[in-house]
Amino acid sequence: MSGDGNKKQFWKRNTAKVPGNIQHVYGAQHPPFDPLLHANLIKAGNKPPSTTTPGKPKKATTFQEFESITSDAWDVGDDDDELLAMAAQNLNIEVVMETANKVIENHSKLQERRQQQMDKMTEPEEKDGEEAHEVEEEEPEEEEEREEGAETTTDLSFSSEALPLSDNRLVKSHSEAPVGSPKEVGAEQAALHRQQSLPHRPVIPLVARMADQNTSGTPAMTEREASRLDKFRQVLAGPNTDLEELRKLSWSGIPRQVRPITWKLLSGYLPANAERRESTLQRKRQEYFGFIEQYYDSRNDEHHQDTYRQIHIDIPRTNPLIPLFQQASVQEIFERILFIWAIRHPASGYVQGINDLVTPFFVVYVFEYIEEEVENFNVSSLQEEVLRNIEADSFWCMSKLLDGIQDNYTFAQPGIQRKVKALEELVSRIDEMVHRHMQQYEVEYLQFAFRWMNNLLMRELPLRCTIRLWDTYQAEPEGFSHFHLYVCAAFLVRWRKEILEEKDFQ
Repeated sequence: MSGDGNKKQFWKRNTAKVPGNIQHVYGAQHPPFDPLLHANLIKAGNKPPSTTTPGKPKKATTFQEFESITSDAWDVGDDDDELLAMAAQNLNIEVVMETANKVIENHSKLQERRQQQMDKMTEPEEKDGEEAHEVEEEEPEEEEEREEGAETTTDLSFSSEALPLSDNRLVKSHSEAPVGSPKEVGAEQAALHRQQSLPHRPVIPLVARMADQNTSGTPAMTEREASRLDKFRQVLAGPNTDLEELRKLSWSGIPRQVRPITWKLLSGYLPANAERRESTLQRKRQEYFGFIEQYYDSRNDEHHQDTYRQIHIDIPRTNPLIPLFQQASVQEIFERILFIWAIRHPASGYVQGINDLVTPFFVVYVFEYIEEEVENFNVSSLQEEVLRNIEADSFWCMSKLLDGIQDNYTFAQPGIQRKVKALEELVSRIDEMVHRHMQQYEVEYLQFAFRWMNNLLMRELPLRCTIRLWDTYQAEPEGFSHFHLYVCAAFLVRWRKEILEEKDFQ
């Protein structure tokens, strides 16, 4: 996606600052390093412990709050950071400076002894004695150097230039560095020397790329992803596509490059025979626009105007934060798709929530014709024929989806009633504690699960996640009607800890 800060995100994001939103995870051998942090810890070690007023508990830090709600995210302890902090707190400025000077002095003596050894190398009778003496003297000196982590240099200038950092480390800028005395800077220098003795870590960006956060992003393809794409292309290239093999591949996600054709095949919109696909596309697209000519002018008729009015009201509310869906031409496409579907399915007609189901198909089929980002893409730049193809393909695939769950939208929505009841029974079997907690606080499943069934979780998930989830739904024979039930149950089990801690569900 574009990095322009003025552009809105492709899906609705929580604007609240979530602590730990982007955190680095380090191993025990490679703890995180920040010279300014070490300096602050050293300063803190010299200060007397502050007294707190009784009755005023110390407010939890942001990290602690975040850690308490994500304790199950990683099984990685904080022992490394604690050890570093303890080591830094036990040091004071005098000890650091004394140690640094001692290291320099020992290093100078070692260099002098090595030079003397070179001068005496020509004396055979003294060679063995010099080597033995060197080993005895060098071992404790090198051990001390390792303990202090000193670099083999005598330059301990206290200027900012004396603090070079490798490019693959994350540090604050010089403009943020505090101005202190030479002793304070010397403490930072000693801490830096100690850290530089550790292996360097790879670059970890502080801000994730937009391409990794948006539906339209195209991050660099890994070897595994390239291999999966090749497998898809091999299956799709045959004269008769093996739909069973295609479903197996699609269950764990479909590459963006082949998602449009794969969705059309798995939904039953296109035949498995490759030779018949083009003729099928042309026929179905012509058929759809025949419906437009036949029915769309009746939208203002007395017995259709209520349906059209409700569609006209709901369309601007569909993904209101995404500029793409606020374009007049896109809204007109959605209005035509929904109105024609409602006219052709009088048993249910149009029901609020169906408008959300057009969105994933429209976005996926737009990607069939463009490479750039879709969030702010101006669809009027596409040829009229391309827009007509996208509209017709979206209509037919949405129709195929709704054919399997139409009882969700008929009078009294019996399909949703049955699915919510089935969800309650399923949760009572797989997680009795959560089920009893719901009963204890009189929480009806229909209160929260109705929207999950009516909108297929589209109001709970970003659009990018919805599209990925639908890859799996398309791969399942009854993905949108039956498999969706288990996904909803998985949501409850995944957040069982938070549910069990909650006592007020109002």
